[in-house]
Amino acid sequence: MKVFEFHFNPKLKEDLVFDSFCYEPEKTHEKKLGNLYIVGLLKNVLPQNKRLLKKLAEVIKDKYYSSKTNSAERALKGSLKEANNFLEKISKSGDVSWLGNLDFLILSTKDSKLNLAKVGDIKPFLIRTKQITDIEEKAHLEEMEPYPLKVFTNIVSGKLAEKDLIVILTEELFQFFKEKNILNKIAKLESFENKELKEILNGRKKDLNNVTGVFLAINFIKQISPGRKQTISEKDLKEFSLKKIFAPVLKIFEKLPKKPFEIKIKSKKKKGRKKGFQIPRIKIKFPEIKIKLPKRRRKLSIHRNIILILGLTLLLTFGFLFSEFEKNKKIKIYSKELEQIQEKLELSESFLILENINPEAFEKANILLEESWNKILPLTKNSSFLPKDFTSQIFDLKKEILNKLSQLNKLEEIENPELIFEFNRREFVPNNLLADNGNIYFFSPYSKNIFLLKENKERKIIESKEAISSAVKISNAVLFFSKPDKLMILKNNDVFQSQLQTPYPDFSGNHVASFYNNLYFLDEKTGQIIKYGFLQDFKWGTPQSWLNQKEEKIIGAQSMSINSSIWVLKDNLIYQYYKGEFQKEIQPKIFPEQKDFMKIYTSASLPYLYILEPMQKRIVILNKEGQIIKQFKSEKFDNLLDFGIDENEKILYILNGLKVYMIKVQ
Repeated sequence: MKVFEFHFNPKLKEDLVFDSFCYEPEKTHEKKLGNLYIVGLLKNVLPQNKRLLKKLAEVIKDKYYSSKTNSAERALKGSLKEANNFLEKISKSGDVSWLGNLDFLILSTKDSKLNLAKVGDIKPFLIRTKQITDIEEKAHLEEMEPYPLKVFTNIVSGKLAEKDLIVILTEELFQFFKEKNILNKIAKLESFENKELKEILNGRKKDLNNVTGVFLAINFIKQISPGRKQTISEKDLKEFSLKKIFAPVLKIFEKLPKKPFEIKIKSKKKKGRKKGFQIPRIKIKFPEIKIKLPKRRRKLSIHRNIILILGLTLLLTFGFLFSEFEKNKKIKIYSKELEQIQEKLELSESFLILENINPEAFEKANILLEESWNKILPLTKNSSFLPKDFTSQIFDLKKEILNKLSQLNKLEEIENPELIFEFNRREFVPNNLLADNGNIYFFSPYSKNIFLLKENKERKIIESKEAISSAVKISNAVLFFSKPDKLMILKNNDVFQSQLQTPYPDFSGNHVASFYNNLYFLDEKTGQIIKYGFLQDFKWGTPQSWLNQKEEKIIGAQSMSINSSIWVLKDNLIYQYYKGEFQKEIQPKIFPEQKDFMKIYTSASLPYLYILEPMQKRIVILNKEGQIIKQFKSEKFDNLLDFGIDENEKILYILNGLKVYMIKVQ
């Protein structure tokens, strides 16, 4: 089976909920009943019924797979009876709001047998040899009876053929497909694959933004298609050959004398024994070989050597047998794991067919691909003992997963980023930078002065009495801080010194940001955010605590930036604050997974959040909901220190050791 599951705009209508549930069991006692697929939709939904579809689906699934029968049809009848009881119980409790508003379809498949039951306006179709059959119309499925209820009343059964396609659509989506002739286009496809379906649906991408519902497609394929789900066969496993294993031992005996052993059996009476009772005596005489050795070792008996050789041979043999057994066992395990990875990959592809339609689908696809990636990595690291063809399959699949993850996570690998400048270590060693109107200012908390690289590549040293720890832009100048309360103002070619009032003793404003010329400092030690309101003529008012008193202090943050909100980076999480109050926590779901985010940056004129991660040699761009927009990564980013953005030109400047790279982000 190949399953393609799509949810279109689930949040478009507040009083409408829908969902689909696909159960493909792995346990032996469940496999005897095959697969179960459910699609549900509830209109005019009340708050208490938001989870009704899921609860009803779970009731049906639990009853279906707990059935002791081997008949899928009987199991489905039992689960429908349980569903009717469940709904009747809800109605008797006084909640009848779902009556007349529930659309629900249950489909089971076992081998080539299909069983289907439904209520409401969900439309099931069968596409076979490019012909569309309306299952509901063909089978005259019964509708729900008046209250008191018996919602699910009839089951339709049929046989599936190879390459049959079952399509299930909720009512609104069915009308849209019918109007746009989409179902007929799908029926004409030579094979139901991602690429062709993607072309059909993307052709109606804008229109699809205005419809809501479920599209579930189940492709009945018995055989595994070439190039997919390739697992190692039994013939790939090494066969044990005792003849080959014991060949070295046999060679040893071939080299021994023709009569290597002399056996004598004698009988002798023993005293105290009854007459006629004899104990046989057996003597085994091993041939002796005389070897000329030093005087202290005149003669060596070969039987001792033979015993040692035999013992060693047996030890090696059993070791080899155990090794081969373990190897074949691992191959079988790897083969099963590889099949599971391929299944996850196929399922992820069904979520990826549509672009920019449903963010939740992309999140599901991303999760499946990451699970596949985490599963296949151990296989690639321990594949030296595997057959060559099988190893090739593993690495090909790894490459495919990586490509899909990179594409989904907008990861751009830059082989040769544009180098615009390289520092001479004797001249200046930068640690940070600030980009403003084509100019790039480099500074360091470890040395004095500021290095200015102008747009025309002209260089200039701006003298400073103290080392610079941070810098920010305001509307018509650049501010450089040697201490949180001590700053140098650079406007055009003029330099001014200024002082801020300290809010409290031992104030260490480690991170500074500006918004409409107001200054905001984040103190790592106390977790306070201190605001300095702008007055005029490069003067700022008294410091004020910006965070509301009820808010938890942000101790140990790595970075801070500001637009209309303040964004704080701490432990790879992003925290948004607005007007002194906490708004939300963002945990970016990206690949590769974040390990050590170091700096966050945004501004009033930038729509996105920019994040530096030296450990993984990349800069990540997110929207303000935490969704990935772009990633720039390069093997040459091996010593990332800082970055800055020319907001007018939309250019990203990256400081990597002594080198400065440039990336256009438009």
